[in-house]
Amino acid sequence: MSPTETPRAVPTPGERRTRYVIVGTGNRCQMYIEAILGEHADVAELVALADTNPGRVEYYTDVIEQTHGATIGSFDPAELAAYVRGNGIDAVVITTPDFTHADLVCTALEAGADAIVEKPLTTTAVQARRIAETVERTGRRVTVTFNYRYSPRNTALKAALLEGAVGEVTSIDFSWMLDTVHGADYFRRWHRVKENSGGLLVHKSSHHFDLVNWWLDDAPDRVYAAGGLRFYGAENAAARGVDPGAGRGTRDGSDADPFALDLRSDARLAGLYLENEHHDGYRRDLNVFSEGITIEDNLALTVGYARGAVLSYSLNAHSPWEGYRVAVNGTEGRLELEVVERAAVLPAAGGSPVDPSVTEDGQDGRVRSRGERLVLHRHWEEARELEIVNGEGSHGGGDRLLLADLFRGPGLDPFRRPAGLADGVAAIAVGIAGNESLATRLPVSIADLGLDRLAVPAAASVAAR
Repeated sequence: MSPTETPRAVPTPGERRTRYVIVGTGNRCQMYIEAILGEHADVAELVALADTNPGRVEYYTDVIEQTHGATIGSFDPAELAAYVRGNGIDAVVITTPDFTHADLVCTALEAGADAIVEKPLTTTAVQARRIAETVERTGRRVTVTFNYRYSPRNTALKAALLEGAVGEVTSIDFSWMLDTVHGADYFRRWHRVKENSGGLLVHKSSHHFDLVNWWLDDAPDRVYAAGGLRFYGAENAAARGVDPGAGRGTRDGSDADPFALDLRSDARLAGLYLENEHHDGYRRDLNVFSEGITIEDNLALTVGYARGAVLSYSLNAHSPWEGYRVAVNGTEGRLELEVVERAAVLPAAGGSPVDPSVTEDGQDGRVRSRGERLVLHRHWEEARELEIVNGEGSHGGGDRLLLADLFRGPGLDPFRRPAGLADGVAAIAVGIAGNESLATRLPVSIADLGLDRLAVPAAASVAAR
């Protein structure tokens, strides 16, 4: 079956639409709004939006009225339980900062609704256990939106593994490069404080750990990590002789600063953040070389898996290009996936801090060009390239498939891409253990976090543990 095709049940005419609210009206919520009001409007109904910043709610309600002719309600997130119960809400979509996820997920479940939550599920082991206990007590469902599973290139690698292309997997090498457009952006907003995001190991790398967990269909067992803040922040800037004013928003007078984010240059960023700072004081364009950054920008991990495979992982958040490289070693050969999402960050191009897939000049250079390639090399054979079948829309059509699974229900998917509670826990378990390892400089067992039984993928063999 093509990864861009997933048969689904057809809704019965006249069937009641599923009623949703979205909590969190930052940049990330837009794809859910468009999906509910657009392609899935026949089966889904967007009832209301909620955010602690009323200006951002007003921004989206105005956009919805102008573009869809629809009037959407709003409420204070503190009133989520009452709103769910009083308005027949079936599911709550949560796109708020990571440290708020657990409270909102549990409130939604206890009020009688299912929860759809952006990755990461949450940021601590205590919060993960609390969510799991609430799921067990209420019988409600939690879905974590791991859209990278749906990207055709990642699905193509999964398909090759399911076919036994490399035999039994023995190890995976995984390197992720965030460039000085996308990577820098995590150091100018709320993510820069580890208590808010769990650091990049939880906020960003949970995507990557989920891919490995899913590719292997196995559960992480132990983690050893090393890393630190090596590029961003005041101390690193001073050591390199960087102007301490570098990284400020252009409204502060730093027009020539390549690390500056000018919120005025993007109407959406200005409408969502700059014009609404007076409500809560939130700054979207902090100095990436300022004090107060408590997350790492360089990370390396070794992760052991229950059935014996080992992952070697690295993340760099100040690379001159953006993309990733994966090599899966097995008893019968090797799979290699290379993805270049942005070939270079050039002064004339810059890209977009909102959507790192947006590129301008310089993306097809003589040495590196944007693109993707999956290569299979079996023992005693020549290497051959495997086809990657892309669809329409972002992430090669992957986002459209994810949204269809969310709002229409999973179809007949041989790749088992929909992610539930166990998948969400397994992904953050690696990052949480990694943070503990960074602090102690010792290996950390997932069992020591009390997450081992919660982090077993549904399809994995419990007996293998």
